[in-house]
Amino acid sequence: MQLHNLKPAEGSVHKRKRIGRGEGSGHGGTATKGNKGQQARTGYQRKNGHEGGQMPIQRRMPKRGFKSLNRVDYKVFNIGKLDFLIDKYEIKEFSLDNLYINGLISRTDVVKILGNGEMKTKMVFKVNAVSEKAKQAIEAAGGSIELI
Repeated sequence: MQLHNLKPAEGSVHKRKRIGRGEGSGHGGTATKGNKGQQARTGYQRKNGHEGGQMPIQRRMPKRGFKSLNRVDYKVFNIGKLDFLIDKYEIKEFSLDNLYINGLISRTDVVKILGNGEMKTKMVFKVNAVSEKAKQAIEAAGGSIELI
């Protein structure tokens, strides 16, 4: 194989469609735009959501509920899964820094521990929030909680 023998794979190179360059090109006349109308004119731009005068779907659908500006989106961890995470990532202290280093949360996440499951390991927790059931389970296992 030499440089002058190289060529692209069969069917990978397409010929450019030259529209509006005469009848002989096959794309002359109306230049593939059909006959007359707004879409055939120069400078036409289709607007997002425009349905040709029909009431757009985003206006036909009713509004539902609302989004609270004060909502706090917690990244939650159940105590039933914590033993698995502690073993897998060899976490000595359950803090935001350790969780971020191991890729379990992003830098801006707010962490809450929930009480679904059983806690077997004694552990120090430094998190943003803890449910009552989780707090009781952690303290029963001999662990401690520090709220940030």
